[in-house]
Amino acid sequence: MVKIWYSLYGRLLSRSALRSAFFKVKSANGAAGIDGQSVKDFVESLDINLDRLLTELREKSYQPQPVRRVEIPKTNGGVRLLGIPAVRDRVVQQALLDILQPIFDPGFHPSSYGYRPGRSCHQAITKATMFIRKYDRKWVVDMDLSKCFDTLDHDLILSSISRRIKDGSILGLLQKILKSGVMTDEGWQASEVGSPQGGVISPLIANIYLDQFDQFMRERGHRIVRYADDILILCSSKSAAKNALLQASCFLEKGLLLTVNLEKTHICHSRSGVAFLGVSIHSKYTRIQKAKIRSFKEKVKALTRRNGGKNLEAVIDGLNPILRGFAFYFRIANCKNMLKAVSSWLRRRLRAIQLKLWKKAGKLHRRLRQLGYKGEFKFIKMNSWANSACPLAHYALPSCYLHKELWLFDVSAVKTGILVPDRDVSKQEPYTRPVRTVL
Repeated sequence: MVKIWYSLYGRLLSRSALRSAFFKVKSANGAAGIDGQSVKDFVESLDINLDRLLTELREKSYQPQPVRRVEIPKTNGGVRLLGIPAVRDRVVQQALLDILQPIFDPGFHPSSYGYRPGRSCHQAITKATMFIRKYDRKWVVDMDLSKCFDTLDHDLILSSISRRIKDGSILGLLQKILKSGVMTDEGWQASEVGSPQGGVISPLIANIYLDQFDQFMRERGHRIVRYADDILILCSSKSAAKNALLQASCFLEKGLLLTVNLEKTHICHSRSGVAFLGVSIHSKYTRIQKAKIRSFKEKVKALTRRNGGKNLEAVIDGLNPILRGFAFYFRIANCKNMLKAVSSWLRRRLRAIQLKLWKKAGKLHRRLRQLGYKGEFKFIKMNSWANSACPLAHYALPSCYLHKELWLFDVSAVKTGILVPDRDVSKQEPYTRPVRTVL
């Protein structure tokens, strides 16, 4: 029996609830909305701002501002449209999310992983891997939805939420948020459809909306894995995959008024790889998608240019967060050899930087003598990429020095091929950077 909630609006009318919501918004460190007020500006008059919000909510005079349109370039050449609400509106959305998430989340499909507490991309990849390798569902429908967040139907959103929530004030507040509009370079635009990607409550709205699809597929015995609008349907034969694609497309387009991207939606077999959340899942192994490796290397190259003018410690401090993020996300793939190659390539780039900073071969020779090397050393060109791989560069800047003395994160030391079942997500320990000791 589904529980119905009739009176929830009173939970918003709490200063402590709004204060708690603000600190969650603050931890996300988001950008300012159209009013230009940053989180730092908001916190300077926190009590006054929270009291003003509380009064507006109590008197039901609260009106959200239009979201600020931001375009984020995609790797395929397109753009992703984000809508950045004002800080005050993010606080209200977060307080509303704190009320609604515990009501809806427990009833979501168990194979839905996007933007849910205690769930992750790693778990979604693990579930898809399990279906392919353990249950022999190697024919996969890889579905892509065109601008999912931007095309959610408002009437369907409110009707989906109203099945559980009968509080008219909550529904009215949600409607105000959905209809707040978008501010672009051309001016204000009405938002007749969609929930702006970038809003605090938008992921929950999308999950409530798409859960109807999840349950539809579940009732028909289809195995799915969904992360937001990334959908896999895993089948045991090609004919079953074709049937699943037909049923899914029909429900998404006719039932939920969404658009299936026919150019990107396709049926594939795990022998050739199933692209999902940055990895390619094969019948026996998982690898990192080539586009993700290229993107990672481009970021590293931008931070390790020889004419950057920074010393190695400063360069490494900027590199380490990127290295940790890449290695710990993609450790779910079988990428040990690739990480070793990346680590070697990265150390060579750092040696090239140091040779360039030394400028003259005499400083390299002095460094070698300080390390105890004797004899005559060859004079080399210090700004040469080829010489960054020569033995003298390795002797002067050995791998152990870069990793143990300068604290370069060693991506090759990360254990790979680690699957993350649902029950184990809470047991993972966060990485803690060691403290650098000055002797």
